[in-house]
Amino acid sequence: MPQFPAPIESRLPNVGTTIFTVMSRLAQECGAINLSQGFPDFNAEDVLFERVSHWMRSGHNQYAPMGGVAPLREAIARKVSSLYGTEYDPETEITVTAGATQALLTAVAALVHPGDEVIVFEPVYDSYAPAVELQGGRVVRMQLAAPDYRPDWNAVAAAITPRTRMIMINSPHNPTATVWTAEDMARLAALTRGTGIVIVSDEVYEHIVFDGLRHESCARHPELAARSIIVSSFGKTYHITGWKVGYIVAPRELMAEFRKVHQFNVFTVNTPVQYALADYMADSSRHEKLAAFYQEKRDFFRDALAGSRFELLPSRGTYFQLARYGAISDEPDTAFVQRLTCDTGVAAIPVSAFFADGRDERVIRFCFAKNEATLEAACERLRRV
Repeated sequence: MPQFPAPIESRLPNVGTTIFTVMSRLAQECGAINLSQGFPDFNAEDVLFERVSHWMRSGHNQYAPMGGVAPLREAIARKVSSLYGTEYDPETEITVTAGATQALLTAVAALVHPGDEVIVFEPVYDSYAPAVELQGGRVVRMQLAAPDYRPDWNAVAAAITPRTRMIMINSPHNPTATVWTAEDMARLAALTRGTGIVIVSDEVYEHIVFDGLRHESCARHPELAARSIIVSSFGKTYHITGWKVGYIVAPRELMAEFRKVHQFNVFTVNTPVQYALADYMADSSRHEKLAAFYQEKRDFFRDALAGSRFELLPSRGTYFQLARYGAISDEPDTAFVQRLTCDTGVAAIPVSAFFADGRDERVIRFCFAKNEATLEAACERLRRV
């Protein structure tokens, strides 16, 4: 095999293979049920696939406009306006992206300069910090503690400095399944008032909120909407994570900067899929019913684990369930999930992987975006632990 003949100075020297890849690979090697990586084991409706095929056969197979095809951007504008009351111009304030991760990286690349500070909340999704570090920014970490994982807004206020360029937020939150409240959003608005701070709001689970709670999108709050890049995901909403299509909405001033980078790192996104998604969005019940769909799965999963020794933490949104395992083992969470995968046959994610310092509260994450047969088989094994 060829070998590069010189040392490489890594731009991300502390980054290895993501925990999601590690655990999914281990699940495959051990023949385990994979409740680790966050993807469904069921399909979207056939009508969505039929619409993709229709647009392919109709000849829509060349480059789409850089911002996305007009029907999809218009459908996004209607949905956001209906849900949150804020009007975004489809031409200048909405961009279709190659999934949410690309959108997050592009937003950071467009707006963070060397030496800028970016506040994130730990446990934090693993792409945020590397995106900041690649731009020469400094990550400022606010820790959310089990079991409530609520922001300490006084600590956030103390962390804001003249170098603070951006605050990255995520609600409903992965991995903790918490949902920010209107009070949280009011505090965020107050802390950023009168500043040039940009909010990047990761709202990919916006339609998966349980027990009658309301998703507090930054688009719902005019003061935050004016300074926010809001990221969403068709993959999470329509059970098509492998298609890697998402979108952002933002004020035109921020969108202009976003598109300067977007046009060079992606340029445009799969054309027939965009047209198909525009057709599919015409029926708003498809996202309106998503919360009830996943709440039923959450309740099934929690009920099936009621006789186990796992302590289930609240799951108020997303399709994740956190669990403490202190009644079973005092092992570090990474060792515990490895043993759980190979000995019990169920794969999970250690929450310490979402902390830069490996903070270990003996909490693990399960994904319940699975068929009931899958969940029942997994829970039968977990009840024996």
